[in-house]
Amino acid sequence: MITFMSDILCVTNRSLCRGDFLEKIGQIADARPKAIILREKELEKTEYEDLAREFIKVCEARGTKPVLHSYPEVARRLGADALHMPLPGLREMAESDRLAFGILGASCHSVEDALEAEALGCTYITAGHVFETDCKKGLEPRGIDFLRSVCDVSDIPVYAIGGINPENISEVRAAGASGACLMSGFMQTGNVKRFMKALET
Repeated sequence: MITFMSDILCVTNRSLCRGDFLEKIGQIADARPKAIILREKELEKTEYEDLAREFIKVCEARGTKPVLHSYPEVARRLGADALHMPLPGLREMAESDRLAFGILGASCHSVEDALEAEALGCTYITAGHVFETDCKKGLEPRGIDFLRSVCDVSDIPVYAIGGINPENISEVRAAGASGACLMSGFMQTGNVKRFMKALET
């Protein structure tokens, strides 16, 4: 992954965003996370591409890494070198397409997923969901022991995702994760820099 001091990844979700979405992205980028992943899975490909074009401009103007999600062809068309994929989508990508990205991530939910993602050329993975979260209402969290087991077998950076906040992020780091991936906290906070500082202290 890109080497900033931060060990925090942000994942977007416009439906949770308070205020103008691209303005929020600018605020997050100014707080200097390791990267911002433009998830927005409900958008059709053409809508996603239009948003991604503006998203990349906002991130790059502030020196923060933009990571596109789910659409390799959009990422390549826009000249993006960082892509995050659901594991089923990653499996369907040709090796040449996977190798086209200097940064390639996948969402993993088991040790087996993590090993497969690494074998498919990922440079990092997200593992979750670790704690209870409204984004996965009714689904049992996999917990810290799950995260530790994924970190133990992975030779690439593992970023924990799901229900992570300033109060529990120390558990994530102690389990061996390279960092944490957050969505709702960034989308809903009124003060992004203060929220980031709370995560990093």
